[in-house]
Amino acid sequence: MSPTPPVHTKSPSGRRYTIKGVVFEAESLAPGLYVTATPIGHLADISLRAVNALAAADEILCEDTRVTGKLLHRYGITAKLLPYHDHNAAKLRPRILEDLKAGKSLVLVSDAGTPLVSDPGYKLGRAVIEAGLPLHVIPGASAPLAALTLSGLPSDRFMFCGFLPEKQGERRRVLESLKKVPATLIFFESARRITAALADIAEVLGPRDVAVTRELTKLFEEAIRGDAAMVQAELAGRQTIKGEITLVVSPPGDEAPPAQDEIDEALREAARSMPASKAAAEVAHRFGLPKKELYARLLALKDPTAQ
Repeated sequence: MSPTPPVHTKSPSGRRYTIKGVVFEAESLAPGLYVTATPIGHLADISLRAVNALAAADEILCEDTRVTGKLLHRYGITAKLLPYHDHNAAKLRPRILEDLKAGKSLVLVSDAGTPLVSDPGYKLGRAVIEAGLPLHVIPGASAPLAALTLSGLPSDRFMFCGFLPEKQGERRRVLESLKKVPATLIFFESARRITAALADIAEVLGPRDVAVTRELTKLFEEAIRGDAAMVQAELAGRQTIKGEITLVVSPPGDEAPPAQDEIDEALREAARSMPASKAAAEVAHRFGLPKKELYARLLALKDPTAQ
């Protein structure tokens, strides 16, 4: 049986919001927790339904009251804010569940984008469901989907992978585990680690196309596209890299196969500084090709008469 949609009526408390100088009285919300998407940059990227919910809520649960306060100020909303983040989530969940049982309408937002994606809202959503209480969603902005759209990479199948580990060894292990996933991969990454992450992607995943999207929907929005090594080199040449970054990586097999001349040159270059067996293994790992075949090819390059 399909759930009954929330019933909206005029707010008896006179809660209001303002859009371009026009004041609207908010429609009241049915009881429950409303997981509500907010802008990832541009404050106009919010739905009318979300603005109404923020104005009508009995309380807004937010990561940072200062960040959410700026959004509320933009739309002339006066609402009660309750900080809800990693440090106090476990303590506050019982109280929030009691408020929901009492019939209150609560809105959950993150600092930017859709809650429950890389923030503490996931456990609250689970707790609400397990308690048999109403859970609603008000969809909207999402950095992973915005980045995927800008990337130009396959969008029919994708996987959001969150943040890559800070330490190189752990990061490479994660990338290795994702190597055969038949989908476009989406990561969050910090500006200070993006060049190191791209270097590891080029090394572990091979010559895949990537898109580094930065400052999405903001004034200095940028999308840098190309193979991982090329984009890494471009960013490494910059004095500074600023802003929040969403990284998109093409699926395996999407890139064009390497040309034989490219493979031969890589073999020659590797053989200048290491034994033939190790050089073949290095190039095999880089291009995702059989080591045995590349070893034989390297021997043939060294001694053409052996062909």
